[in-house]
Amino acid sequence: MSIRFPLQADGLLDEELLAPRFKSVAGAGDAPLASGTSVLSSDRVFSPLMVMKQSALENNLRQLAAFCNEKGVMLAAHGKTSMSPAILRRAIAEGGAWGLGAATPAQVRALRQFGIRNVFLANELVDPAGIRWIAQWQQQHPDHGFLCYVDSLQGVKLLEQHLGDSQISVLLEMSVSGGRTGCRSQQAAVAIAEAVAACPSLKLVGIAGYEGALGAGRDQSGIQRVKDYCQMMIATAAILAEKQLFGSDHIILSAGGGAWFDVVTECFTAAKLPLPMTPLIRSGAYMAHDSGLYARIAPFAQPGASHHFKAALEIWGRVLSRPEPGLAFVDFGRRDVPFDQDLPNPLWIRRADGSAPRSATHLRISDVNDQHAYLLLPEDDPLQVGDWVGCGISHPCTAFDKWRYLPLVDDDYCVTDSLETAF
Repeated sequence: MSIRFPLQADGLLDEELLAPRFKSVAGAGDAPLASGTSVLSSDRVFSPLMVMKQSALENNLRQLAAFCNEKGVMLAAHGKTSMSPAILRRAIAEGGAWGLGAATPAQVRALRQFGIRNVFLANELVDPAGIRWIAQWQQQHPDHGFLCYVDSLQGVKLLEQHLGDSQISVLLEMSVSGGRTGCRSQQAAVAIAEAVAACPSLKLVGIAGYEGALGAGRDQSGIQRVKDYCQMMIATAAILAEKQLFGSDHIILSAGGGAWFDVVTECFTAAKLPLPMTPLIRSGAYMAHDSGLYARIAPFAQPGASHHFKAALEIWGRVLSRPEPGLAFVDFGRRDVPFDQDLPNPLWIRRADGSAPRSATHLRISDVNDQHAYLLLPEDDPLQVGDWVGCGISHPCTAFDKWRYLPLVDDDYCVTDSLETAF
């Protein structure tokens, strides 16, 4: 038998096969893990892998649904966080959401293909191809709800040019200096609302905004800043109502991301307006929650909260190396975990075969490269090469986009369902 020299190049290629979609599944990676698979003890699993805990997901859906029912607000759960049909359909069927939020026309298309009937494009719609596609869909499915923003006269003009015979409902987005998109003054808001009222393709149904762009902290000044922003939106709605610029006899006030939906709800439900009003919040990160950013800032994480979210996402990787005292390397990195807010937070250690779980809260990840995590640990910790390290993550909005597939698991880490994403 001849042995090829490792560096000998022959210029040949084998037949191209389909790219593996399921990177955490061993073998060809062409199918998800079977139901009942124990992900930490199966030879069907490649490391690293991200999992979602079913019990936490179900808890989070119930908790926000209960809050919305108690406060009398509607929910357009933001789909951009996970873009996973198996998760987002649950937000409607189990979580009581009116519909789902999107940020781009491509996300609107994906949500429609997921079977979502009510979609709120919580953004300006200015792309001609996107406008035409949405117009065509609405003509073919007149019973499907659709909302989007406007914040400029040019935006109104673009919608009018490309909607054709279709009509859509819009909310006028308001913001403040230094904020994100949104009209900056009530004078400009009146002019835009008048342009919408003059356009047969558009119907103004409410006022919207995004308080998360204010950068406010959870102290008294930060809370007041969010309240002031909400009052500005309410005052704008009152002016437009008095001028009879809304296209319906019932208006929507919409704001409320993952960090401030409690304050937004408090302000909107107390508003006194000339027309009946429905508050519509748009949280999305709540489905997954986390062990970092939202564990600190989410409304249900504050002292005295009557509802509570649970962190649903975990990243598990194997120890690659312990090259020097007090340092180990784990095989996940920026390609696999969020790192824009906080680094992963070690929770659990298991042996290479998945046995003997023990706490990892005494460990710390100090940095991540593309495929390496720097794990700081006591020199005498018995962690070995090949062992599993499981971590919570921070900021779920930048977690799902790194995975085409995540197994949904029970509390024993056995697969219950497959979560595919559409990023």
